Amino acid sequence: QVQLVESGGGLVQAGGSLRLSCAPSRSIFSVNTMSWYRQAPGKQRELVATITRRGTETYADSIKGRFTVSRDNAKNTVYLQMNSLKPEDTAVYYCNADIFESSSAWLRNYWGQGTQVTVSS
Repeated sequence: QVQLVESGGGLVQAGGSLRLSCAPSRSIFSVNTMSWYRQAPGKQRELVATITRRGTETYADSIKGRFTVSRDNAKNTVYLQMNSLKPEDTAVYYCNADIFESSSAWLRNYWGQGTQVTVSS
C-alpha cells in the first residue's frame, strides 16, 4: 500500500514562511494531480492548492499571492511554499494525490497523514 509522506510543518510567527513537502512512501509508476488541503480545529477540510502533472496551478482565494504550489515529477514530490503566514493559516495540512502504482494499475486517490502548521500572532 502506498502512503503519502508529508514533512515541513511546524511553529512559526506571523509573517514567517514554511515549506511543506509530500511524496509517496515507495516507488510508483506516476502521479497525476497533486493537491494540498487543510483543516483547522472545528472547521471542515478545505482545498488550498492543486497542481496538475503538466504544472497547471489553482489556489484558494484565501491564500492567493502568499502560497505557491510546485512539483518535481522526477521525484513524484509536491511542495507548498507558504509565505506571509497568518494565524488563520493554522491547521493540519494534508497532501492528496492521484497515483498509478504500476503501469497496469487503476488510478487511485491517496491522502497523507497530515502535518501541523501553527502560526503564532
